[in-house]
Amino acid sequence: MASKLKPVFISAYVTLLAVGSIQALYNIVFKSPIGGWVGVLLALGPMLYFFIKLFMTDTARTDPELRNYRLLTWLGGLITVYFGWSTPDYAIQILYSGFVGIFGIALYLNWYSKFENRETTALSVGNPLPDFILQDENGNSISSDAFIGSPTLIIFYRGNWCPLCMAQIKEVSAQYQQLADLGVAVALVSPQPHENTRNLAKKFSVPFKFLVDTENAAAKKLGIFAEDGTPKGLELLGYDSDTVMPTVIITDAQGNIIFADLTDNYRVRPEPDTFIQILKEHTVAP
Repeated sequence: MASKLKPVFISAYVTLLAVGSIQALYNIVFKSPIGGWVGVLLALGPMLYFFIKLFMTDTARTDPELRNYRLLTWLGGLITVYFGWSTPDYAIQILYSGFVGIFGIALYLNWYSKFENRETTALSVGNPLPDFILQDENGNSISSDAFIGSPTLIIFYRGNWCPLCMAQIKEVSAQYQQLADLGVAVALVSPQPHENTRNLAKKFSVPFKFLVDTENAAAKKLGIFAEDGTPKGLELLGYDSDTVMPTVIITDAQGNIIFADLTDNYRVRPEPDTFIQILKEHTVAP
């Protein structure tokens, strides 16, 4: 049940942040008294800015607790109460600041952002990478056995719609030459439509393997499947409602797992230098 509520929550949350911020700004400019609406704008605006900023970032991680954003949200709520309590718009102001602002950010941080039950024996370090079948961007089948023969960095990402996934791919692309010099292959895997994967491959123009996990078959086998993990509404753009939890796997040339990052927060991905460090620690790379 919780997994089905998450995609509805995130779409509704961002929409209400935008609507409330616009309404607050309108009332500040054209109406009076404005004190309560200033509080509403402060309670909603920072998180709206946060989501807009996500789509422009080149960094695949944020502060897990978003401390500054929480502080501004609570400050906005206090301003709303102090200045708005005697005004005709007090009820709607409290709804925006208290419910959408304070309650919304609490749900986003403590519930939506986090994954549960990420432990999976299929990705235990030292074990061989399980067998599974993927497809390239043109629909040709590729077995996980194709990763044997060279150390491989495998990144399971949610899709082109996910800004932090795109930032993570940007970071790895910037490391391309260093990884290539070490003999490391890179495979990027997503359950998104093939056309989206082809577009991504054209965008980055690096010799990575851009692969598709049809119907999340590999994700289910590896224990990293995210049922109803796609925000509501993205189905209109061709994305399936199910997706994958962001996961990074590094295998050695024999196909054994030497590193697996199963983040419990979608906003926290490994630092890009971590991959090089892991490879050197396991003497996979010189």
